[in-house]
Amino acid sequence: MHNFDKKFRLGIYEKAMPNELSWEERLTNAKELGFDFVEISVDESDERRSRLDWSDKEIYTLRHLCEKYGMPLHSMCLSAHRKFPFGSEDEATRKEAYVIMEKAINLAYKLGVRCIQLAGYDVYYEPQNDITHQRFIEGMKASAKMAERAGVMLGVEIMDTPYLNSLSKFEVLKREIPSPYFMAYPDVGNITGWNYDTCTELKLSRDHIVQIHLKDTLKVSDTCKGQFRDLVIGEGQVDFSAIFKTLAQIDYAAPLVIEMWAQDEHWAENIRGAKARLADLANQSGFNLV
Repeated sequence: MHNFDKKFRLGIYEKAMPNELSWEERLTNAKELGFDFVEISVDESDERRSRLDWSDKEIYTLRHLCEKYGMPLHSMCLSAHRKFPFGSEDEATRKEAYVIMEKAINLAYKLGVRCIQLAGYDVYYEPQNDITHQRFIEGMKASAKMAERAGVMLGVEIMDTPYLNSLSKFEVLKREIPSPYFMAYPDVGNITGWNYDTCTELKLSRDHIVQIHLKDTLKVSDTCKGQFRDLVIGEGQVDFSAIFKTLAQIDYAAPLVIEMWAQDEHWAENIRGAKARLADLANQSGFNLV
């Protein structure tokens, strides 16, 4: 039973824990570390993309484990489209983008995942142009229709590349796709890293934000190309105090996810430290996280 006394649900990104853990170990570690859910990753690697082809038996075995430990997979980080983007020049790649989307929604539906985070890239390994952009919009329109049929929310990630690196840019995109199942999933680290006013951006999209990634980054500057991943929270330049104040002002109540990467044997300690740091800053800002 969900505890509605607690205002915020805080999740942990699967990759914050070591890859070699079994699902049972991931779920029990997340529970022990005090999280409400785990965000499953379906990235461009063959290993994680193969999850899209899990049998019903594999899917429901995992779902039963989630039930056993009271640790749901609330959201999915779907970055497989980086390798197979909707905007690609190659027709076979574009077809695969649609197949991946359909399979991901099907997997989410069966696992009980409520929100799929989509990568906001028209293309990643190819040059961009107006045609790649238009193809991306077409892909998002089709994806939104698939999501509507399943009742699974799509949240577009605000990214680490200039194409969709602000909520302002999302709002322009949203006009093309007015579906209630097509919303924003901002990463406060990415917005900060590109030197946007993160708090103004959050206020701008307050009615379209369905989930938030809490991640630390180093800003792009004349002397730094920015660092958008592999930092432990506290090592970067994200002003979490100001962000939590803003979230309190806009009465934000949707889930939040800590996004970090397990890089050494100190991963559990790093997660504990990040969680404690964020809870402290949130509580000081009037946004009672835990």
